[in-house]
Amino acid sequence: MELAEAGGRARTVKRFTVSGPNSGPALPWDRFSAWLECICVVTFDLELGQAIELVYPHDVRLTEKEKTSICYLSFPDSYSGCLGDTQFSFRIRQTMGHKLSMNGDEEMYNRDAPVVLQRDRAHYYGFVYFRQVKDCTVKRGYFQKSLVLISRLPFVNLFHSLLQLIAPEYFEKLEPCLEAVCNEVDQWPSPLPGKTLSLPIMGVVIQVRIPSKKDKLGMSPLKQSNQENLLPAPLVIPTVHELDLFGCFQSILIHIQMLWELTLLGEPVIIMAVSPKISSDLVLALTSCIEPLRYCCDYRPYFTIHDAEFKEYTTRTQAPPNVILGVTNPFFIKTFQHWPHIIRIGDVKMSGDLPKQIKVKKLMKLRTLDTKPGIYTSYKTFLHKDKALIKRLLKGIQRKRSPEVQSVIVRRHFLELTQSFIIPLNPPQIHPFIKEEFMKTLEYAGPQLTSVQKGDWVGLYRRFFKSPNFDGWFRMRYQEMCKKLEILHLEVLCEADLLMWVQEKSEVEVVDLVLKLREKLIKARVHQLSLRADLLEKLELYLETVICSLPDDLQVMLQQH
Repeated sequence: MELAEAGGRARTVKRFTVSGPNSGPALPWDRFSAWLECICVVTFDLELGQAIELVYPHDVRLTEKEKTSICYLSFPDSYSGCLGDTQFSFRIRQTMGHKLSMNGDEEMYNRDAPVVLQRDRAHYYGFVYFRQVKDCTVKRGYFQKSLVLISRLPFVNLFHSLLQLIAPEYFEKLEPCLEAVCNEVDQWPSPLPGKTLSLPIMGVVIQVRIPSKKDKLGMSPLKQSNQENLLPAPLVIPTVHELDLFGCFQSILIHIQMLWELTLLGEPVIIMAVSPKISSDLVLALTSCIEPLRYCCDYRPYFTIHDAEFKEYTTRTQAPPNVILGVTNPFFIKTFQHWPHIIRIGDVKMSGDLPKQIKVKKLMKLRTLDTKPGIYTSYKTFLHKDKALIKRLLKGIQRKRSPEVQSVIVRRHFLELTQSFIIPLNPPQIHPFIKEEFMKTLEYAGPQLTSVQKGDWVGLYRRFFKSPNFDGWFRMRYQEMCKKLEILHLEVLCEADLLMWVQEKSEVEVVDLVLKLREKLIKARVHQLSLRADLLEKLELYLETVICSLPDDLQVMLQQH
């Protein structure tokens, strides 16, 4: 079977260059690429096993390793027994162009989007719609096929809603339907943080708001849309990415404090579920529970023994990596016995009106293939359980409170907890961050000022400082500070009398100044620094004037440089 190979035409080439926001007219598939990398159809071939039947657009560039990963991750494994239609998510490493620059629009999106929704430079997200139904015309007796959206954007709600519209239609009408869908997506406006967009697809208009870094945390996306005048939209998606947290956690509600701490600290965690839907949703729910902090470790919502990183993650020669893996194959129980935290999730069972809560168990009991549901760990939480929260959620179930409201309660709890934790860390500092000096401030300016949660906050901070999430947070804060200083420097230069300054300097010093200012201007435009356009224009005019004051030979040299 022939797989779509890389054509590397204009659509791909543009992604390898750094350009400004006004980089000319859109090339073919540019708008499609703002949302999706490609759409794949994966089928089961009796000779090849899982195989890619179609990739669209046809010129998309995927390596053989990426195609193989997509093939295996687009089908539930045989232990899941998924009949009918199933939707789930996965995430894979990009194996080519690991540090590619983004174009101007992509840079602008990442500048304005919340850190947890920024375009991923190193990974692809996969959103799967799998269908398995009896079919007597097929040798194996079953029709098995997946429609997969590949993107760098973690818009899990939007893309799964999109799949619900296009997948059933595709399974009936096949490739012509897919081509029409891709052409429609190629007409969509780019995802702009803070904007509510109307996205027409297959006779339906999807209305969705793209979150912005400036949004007030904890507010619903619908309230933040400011009643923009848009066409009536029959399909309103309230959030591009937020999951039903209550549904994900309903059988482990009494342990959500522990789960929050394990995620915050970047601990190695295995989620073992009965289906890829449950595993992927729970992994994504865990990574989202420390927002607005970005989860900086690796995570795989669905992971199989065929994964390219299988050997890397299962070796016993070194400590387990900082990663959250979602699996469904019971084989993994034996493979991951040496991991410190394993959460075995079964189907939700009710105890009267309430979902039965799984228990924390000792790791030594994790030895057989019929291991019962439970949280297998020896971890002791630093903070105490919020019993009032658990009581409120359980009462909500008895009173038939809507899952949407229950999820809001859970999300707000996580948000307040994370904010209380990071507020003491956030005052801007230009001098080096000294951990012990910070610890001394906790007594009078710690989380106790904003959180009712009791426990060993100091111990939690000490453990956090050793985690990849702290490294990620520190790098982000450092970059933000450097950008602010760069902006302040440019503003001061714009107000300075450069012509007066150069009169007292040698030609070598003036040329050096011109070259350095040019470099600053290029960086300001490439990194989309939040400067007024007139300031940059003023500085460019200054530069031209300074260059014109130099001898002709130096002017020629600077123009050619």
